[in-house]
Amino acid sequence: MSTEIPSRHVGATEDVSPWASGLSLFAAALMMVAGVWHALAGIAALFRDTVYVSTPEYVYAFDITAWGWIHLLMGILVLLAGVGVVSGQTWARAVGIVLACLSLIANFLFIPHYPIWSLAIIALDVAVIWALASYRRDAL
Repeated sequence: MSTEIPSRHVGATEDVSPWASGLSLFAAALMMVAGVWHALAGIAALFRDTVYVSTPEYVYAFDITAWGWIHLLMGILVLLAGVGVVSGQTWARAVGIVLACLSLIANFLFIPHYPIWSLAIIALDVAVIWALASYRRDAL
């Protein structure tokens, strides 16, 4: 009977829980979907701003073209961060949380122009924040 403790090789990969990996992949997929949706909303606002309803005297009023640029840039950044999460980059999880928070705020402000779309993106952003924030390498 041997009581030796097996040695760990330096640089050996740690066991990663399937739940942690699954949540990370889930968040990345949601980020890529939300990024594409943001970009599509931005492109629609840039090329045909009559698609969106202009609400008079809205407290957070921006020109629809400005919203188009905001959504387009946000979409590209969220999509790239989602790709970073899929590739396992640690920085991408932190950037993903920050971008999801910014996206959530932007879509809250965009609710009067396109409420159903904005609420759908807000729901995706909440799911992304939850999935990225709950990721742990030592999860069992």
